[in-house]
Amino acid sequence: MASSESPEHVWRREAPHVLGALARRYGDWGDCEDAVQEALLAAHDQWPGDGVPEHPRGWLVRVASRRLIDARRSQVARESREESYADHAGEVAEAPAERDDTLDVLLLCCHPVLTPASQVALTLRAVAGLTTAQVAAAFFVPEATMAQRISRAKKTLRDHGVGFGRVDPAELPDRLTAALRVLYLVLTEGHTASAGEDLVDGSLASEALRLTRDLHTRLPYDDEVTGLLALMLLTHARRPGRVDGAGDLVPLAEQDRSRWDAAAIVEGVGLVEQVLPRGRVGRYQLQAAIAAVHAEAATFEETDWVQVVALYRMLAEHFPDPTVTLNLAVAVAAAMGPEAGLAELAPLLDDPVLSGRHRVHAVRAHLLEESGALADARASYSTAARLATNVREQRYLNHRLAALDGQEAHG
Repeated sequence: MASSESPEHVWRREAPHVLGALARRYGDWGDCEDAVQEALLAAHDQWPGDGVPEHPRGWLVRVASRRLIDARRSQVARESREESYADHAGEVAEAPAERDDTLDVLLLCCHPVLTPASQVALTLRAVAGLTTAQVAAAFFVPEATMAQRISRAKKTLRDHGVGFGRVDPAELPDRLTAALRVLYLVLTEGHTASAGEDLVDGSLASEALRLTRDLHTRLPYDDEVTGLLALMLLTHARRPGRVDGAGDLVPLAEQDRSRWDAAAIVEGVGLVEQVLPRGRVGRYQLQAAIAAVHAEAATFEETDWVQVVALYRMLAEHFPDPTVTLNLAVAVAAAMGPEAGLAELAPLLDDPVLSGRHRVHAVRAHLLEESGALADARASYSTAARLATNVREQRYLNHRLAALDGQEAHG
């Protein structure tokens, strides 16, 4: 046992490096990705009992290489070809990816031959190390549907002869939009896990931040890359205050702001101030500006909600999105009262897809409670708790529901 990290954190961190090592050697993305997944399953079975190996990356590369060779041996008959693969396996195992391939794996996943949905799905699995079930939960689709989507994405890369390697700087802009979206989704999943026992996945959020820093190093003058880095810093800075000692959710209004990461806030605000005056403002810059307003407020009550609403209005006008509408409703309620917030929220409740998302009902419940419509608030809290897939969010919503019941009983 050489590491105090959990096996899950180790194999999640190492997965893209292992995939990069195999893809550089063997070329076929789909076969390599399958082999890496098998190696991760082997680690899942062995490491909890045996301990994490001293060199986990080398261990995973060796196991994945053997699985890939075994798979190919079943497909080819020529013994000389088998020996060639065996030789390659030895080379890979002896030099297991000293370079950091993660960003190159990310950019491959964002290849323009793939649909945006496939780019995100493939990256979340290959780069972020999420299981197919976790990716499916993030997209609100069944696991079988997501498995088919990932399989089709790998086939598309194979059919187009897409190989692995360092992306030419001239090709970077074409893949940048998808890469930024993927990184933001990884951060979002780390900030609030879509499922499971923990509200926050700090390692996932940190990985998104690390990758974005790497991308910013390559493209320091791209305003949206800078905006996304600022957004991540400001979002990640609030992580220590989002849960209590038991790991339960603490809403923004009740968070101890002294626990926020002051250094990250200074860096994030500095990037926002640097990038906003430069020219056309993109979605990540606007979101970073909103996060900066929250980060600079000494208390929830002292937040400049009028400015937050104005920024969300700009965001909704240029980059309409249900999540923007949801957050706008919260800001409007804080600035102008719960009834105004409920009016902003109403269109989302009429959407057959969005009406199935727990956060829409959670926000509605909170605003109804503030407005005094307690019976309707109870119904919305109940719906939100039923739809939530994260245990900590379910617990928070049920706690709010119980508090409301107690309030009515003593009313």
